[in-house]
Amino acid sequence: MTYEEGTGGGFDVGLLAPGRVASPAEHATGDREFLRAMLDAEAALTRAQAELGLAPERAADAVAEAARAEWFDVRDLAVRARAGGNPVIPLVADLTAAVPEEAAAYVHRGATSQDILDSAAMLVASRVLDLLVPELDRAAQELGGLAAAHRDTPMPGRTLTQHAVPTTFGLKAAGWRSLILDARDRLVVVRAGLPAQLGGAAGTLAAFGEFGEFGEFGAIGEAVEFGEDGGVGEGGSGVVLLAAYARQLGLTAPELPWHALRTPVADLAGALAFAAGALGKFAADVLVLSRTEIGELAEGGGGGSSAMPHKANPVRSTLIAAAARRAPALAATLYGSVAAEDERPAGAWHAEWETLRDLLRTVGGAARDAAELAAGLRVFPDRMRAHLDLTDGLIVSERLAAALSGVLGRGRAKRLLADVAAESRAGGGGMAETLAAHLARAGLDEAAVRALDLPGLADPARYTGAAAVLVERALGRW
Repeated sequence: MTYEEGTGGGFDVGLLAPGRVASPAEHATGDREFLRAMLDAEAALTRAQAELGLAPERAADAVAEAARAEWFDVRDLAVRARAGGNPVIPLVADLTAAVPEEAAAYVHRGATSQDILDSAAMLVASRVLDLLVPELDRAAQELGGLAAAHRDTPMPGRTLTQHAVPTTFGLKAAGWRSLILDARDRLVVVRAGLPAQLGGAAGTLAAFGEFGEFGEFGAIGEAVEFGEDGGVGEGGSGVVLLAAYARQLGLTAPELPWHALRTPVADLAGALAFAAGALGKFAADVLVLSRTEIGELAEGGGGGSSAMPHKANPVRSTLIAAAARRAPALAATLYGSVAAEDERPAGAWHAEWETLRDLLRTVGGAARDAAELAAGLRVFPDRMRAHLDLTDGLIVSERLAAALSGVLGRGRAKRLLADVAAESRAGGGGMAETLAAHLARAGLDEAAVRALDLPGLADPARYTGAAAVLVERALGRW
């Protein structure tokens, strides 16, 4: 059995990770895809040097031809990585051996392992985000449809687990959508700024300057864009090469090498963790509202139980909720790596590799599940309406307080409603009837009570405020 077939002793095939297994993000972050990204980074470096006349074109072609992931043994590279602490070292040895002798000198020339691994990580992240953002778009589109369809569907608003005042399901769905669009926007911005990494041994680009000055293909070619002074200055060929390298990779050119300046990773971590939280809010609400005793929502295709045949568990929501709980801790590890010593740190950088992959996979899987959840979500307006009546009008006590303040004064109205609510909760009747009796005892004549239209004031469906307007406002955003 082979690694690619997902078998073999000890290999992780996602058995304990149903939230990310078989997702596009999982495939894009596999070992072979990271290997592919490292080889892409190596090939891009030689191409960039050839573009600037710092290496022969035939060397760039030879490296690109040899940099095929399927020609390398991922497991062997992983085992050999233990010796030097990272997989780039054995990879460079194998890639050098795979190219013709005349091209060997141009493999990895001037670079350090972190240049390649950081650039590869940014390539992998860019590819995952290119898959993840459309899933968020899909979820937002589905939720937009639900928000529009249920703009005026009343339901209980709940605060601190209790009925508060009425809202609409359309406004709730619009809120989920808004959070997901916030997450999308942040990821799009981060994606656009993902940088290449190139600094050489200690972030000075020194070796690239030396090769540019003294190598056989040392003279910088006409493709270089010179500065205002007509040149690039001492060691400037490295700065020019950094821009060419970023172009070759399709990443941005950073202002500085960022070996120990981990802003790109921290920004990526923050955007991913927020996305997990945004999706988690959606899932958390679905989990509550799909409880048996509430039943206002249901997943389109619930999962079964190993012991209870009657169950249809909210599996998509559960997996998203799990992702939302994992992501902050993963992001915290990446934030912790910002405080890194020296020009290249020991341990802080190494702690990022698996963590970043886990975070990309976790959020990528959650985005897939959220799109599926939104597409299949079932809504039960009758249950929502029934729950509005559970408190016999208490849910609109805020509205009644406002209406009665003009008749009784604010303080007296509040005290009266507190007494009415207590009596109603104790089984003394519905809010409207109990309130009418209290008002009569307070001295209001029958005509005055009738003029208040207590049944209308106590109807929860008529107290949703600006919910419909807010839904329309929210749906104007894309």
